Amino acid sequence: MTARIGVITFPGSLDDRDAQRAIEIAGGEAVALWHGSHDLDGVDGLVLPGGFSYGDYLRAGAIAALAPIMAEVKDAAAAGMPILGICNGFQMLVEAHLLPGGLIRNEHQQFVRRDQRLRVENADTAWTSGFETGQEIIIPLKNADGGYVASESELDRLEGEGLVAFRYLGVNPNGSLRDIAGLTNARGNVVGLMPHPEHAVEEGFGPDTSAAMRSGLDGVTFFESAIATVVNAAA
Repeated sequence: MTARIGVITFPGSLDDRDAQRAIEIAGGEAVALWHGSHDLDGVDGLVLPGGFSYGDYLRAGAIAALAPIMAEVKDAAAAGMPILGICNGFQMLVEAHLLPGGLIRNEHQQFVRRDQRLRVENADTAWTSGFETGQEIIIPLKNADGGYVASESELDRLEGEGLVAFRYLGVNPNGSLRDIAGLTNARGNVVGLMPHPEHAVEEGFGPDTSAAMRSGLDGVTFFESAIATVVNAAA
């Protein structure tokens, strides 16, 4: 079978087409979905892409989290569908209470764009199963509201239950507490992160690596992992 992965476009989405292309490069079928619809078109997985939905008014992702299609997203998450929130999509997942904590203005109060080293902390999710726990990867990062925050007790819970999916290495680019770059839910089907894996899927267009400029392809593994999860579940 060919896994059909939906990418939801919101007003202000910037990276929806990039996410669609990443899905296709990884071997899936990308399905364009619209924020104002209540129809997921029978997809097997979902991506909430990066951008500045609704201009990031109120809080980043706050208005998008109330979009009509988010009712179906919540139902799909509860049913175990693989769902990935990238940057603004991560903010939406947090605002929709599908992932815990909050994301606030970067500590230095500036937009940041860099090729970011990450460590994979949990390789047992629908979106990370192609990695090894502890593996270091390079994924492009670009955000203004990427500082992850939560109470100390919540941070301890996330650490204790293995819900930290990714951690910043080398440089903490936005002041995220405990260097948290991404999270998973307990079931492992919902994952959110601030860096952009869809921008690390093609040679010549990805992040710089020690091998060559623009050669990083670590982002492909996110989408291949989800596709494998869907295919294996259907077998």
